[in-house]
Amino acid sequence: MTHLTNRRFVITLVLLLTIPAFCRDWTQWRGPFSNGSTDEKNLPASWSATENTKWVSPLPGPSGATAIISNGRVFVTSMVEGSGGYAALCLDEKTGRQLWRKDVGSDSRRFPRNNLCSPSPVADGNNVYFLYGNGPLVAFDFQGDELWLRDIEKEYGNLAIQFGYSNSPLLYGDKLYILVIRRDTPYRRPEAEGPLDSFIMAINPKSGRTLWKQERRTNTFDEGMEAYGTTIPFVHNGKVELLNTGGDFVTAHDPAAGKELWRFEYWTQKVRDTRIIPSLVTGEGIIFGTKHKHNGVFALQPPDGDNPAKILWEFSEAAPDASTPLFYQGRLYVLDGVTRGKVVTCFEPKMGRQFWQGTLGGRGPWRASLTAGDGKMYCICESGEVVVLKAGDEKFEVLFQTKYDEGPVQSSIAIANGRLFIRTAENLYCIGE
Repeated sequence: MTHLTNRRFVITLVLLLTIPAFCRDWTQWRGPFSNGSTDEKNLPASWSATENTKWVSPLPGPSGATAIISNGRVFVTSMVEGSGGYAALCLDEKTGRQLWRKDVGSDSRRFPRNNLCSPSPVADGNNVYFLYGNGPLVAFDFQGDELWLRDIEKEYGNLAIQFGYSNSPLLYGDKLYILVIRRDTPYRRPEAEGPLDSFIMAINPKSGRTLWKQERRTNTFDEGMEAYGTTIPFVHNGKVELLNTGGDFVTAHDPAAGKELWRFEYWTQKVRDTRIIPSLVTGEGIIFGTKHKHNGVFALQPPDGDNPAKILWEFSEAAPDASTPLFYQGRLYVLDGVTRGKVVTCFEPKMGRQFWQGTLGGRGPWRASLTAGDGKMYCICESGEVVVLKAGDEKFEVLFQTKYDEGPVQSSIAIANGRLFIRTAENLYCIGE
């Protein structure tokens, strides 16, 4: 990457993180800042079927993907109930009217508590990119014309994730990034002729051509080799790095060529099941990650010159298994949505001081990730219960609760242009004042 190009990368990210906006799209899984938050205002604190529900659009089946909103369009990936097929859908943001639907493919494979539509799409205002759990990666323009199609699994072998490949693509700068952190031998078809590698790959979003592919090594084994999270950008010492977690390591890569810049081993006791589901999140120059299966949250200070990366603090009392932490308005929020009554904890990020802790309750489990805007946090569980919390360090406060009897609900709530987009197994709801 040239000095000028790298400078443009940094300026772009800093602008995204600092410039206020009255209306902002949600173009990637963790939103405009890659941390689950937005600076949107005037978001609803309560709603019902007749109040603040702008529209309801029926969907052909369930999905774990979050709705993506870009330039007046809403993009949804969906299974087709009863057929084994999966589809890409485009809706009008104002009305919810379906503008187009593309049936991308079908596959008879089944995954526990998951399906082929867990990766969220990503859009840039003109084009949209859909990735599916059995490998198809397809680009459409906003009119629904196919631009190109690839099959990651056919090209690079079985995606080899026990509960189904779920990594969402990242669109950043002029590249589309795909992450595959997988077991070296398949659980199910297709068979592999030899050991499978894990990698991060950059693709030209206009042509679909591979720009580079970087192997990502690990010293763990079996299910511990797997990760379900998404690559995120991070400004470190004035340069942009791409961060990933999984295989017992956090790694940073050069966006231009993929070279591994540094790595940190957060789990040294090698066991077979240290797979990681949440993505990393960053804030105030710190990287926040999770260990496997409720084994802890950690705050990682990246390396600086001769000083290696180090853990600043850890928390294991109510750590998540599946939910990616939220960084919002200088606070870190962590959701353990399965154990101890489904607990949310609010932290001061640099020292790990705990401000408050509260229980969501409900049937759960709460595996979707928290999202936030306008001083509110939005939570949803698999049984369709929704809780709106007050954000901030004062106290745990529930503002509103409601329920959608359309489970399983596995998608995080998206926020864009003053509205919430809530995806159930049957419908997409648009909520706004």
